[in-house]
Formats: sequence, structure tokens, C-alpha cells
Amino acid sequence: MVSILNKPSSLVHEICLEQVEGWKLFKFSKSLQQRMKILLEKKKADQLVADEIAELDSIKFSDRILTHINAMVAA
Repeated sequence: MVSILNKPSSLVHEICLEQVEGWKLFKFSKSLQQRMKILLEKKKADQLVADEIAELDSIKFSDRILTHINAMVAA
């Protein structure tokens, strides 16, 4: 059973620090990366239900924040 995440704050436990080319960057856990991949595939096939749309929106929002933070760290 997959838990549905409706708020970006519910993803905090799925974020880790990873050493990448000399930088410590925030990354999603492997399980969250896999979940995002599954949701994106379902979206492409137009098979997402409402809860999954909300979950994907939360993941994408968190991804944008982490991308911004990582860019600031690398600057």
C-alpha cells in the first residue's frame, strides 16, 4: 500500500544529504525518486487519480525548493 502525501512538509523524512562532485546536496530518497517516476508515468498515460495528482504536486513543489537550495549552495 502506498501512502498518499498531500503536503510537501510530509516529505521531510524522504530528504537526505548526498555527496556529489565535492558538494553536499539535498536529494530525495531512492524510494521517493521511484514513486515520482511511477506518478510521472501514470500522468503521461493520463491515469492519475485526484490523490495522486496532489501527491505529485507536493513532490514537484519540494523538488523545486531543493533545486533552488542546491543551486544556492553551489553558487
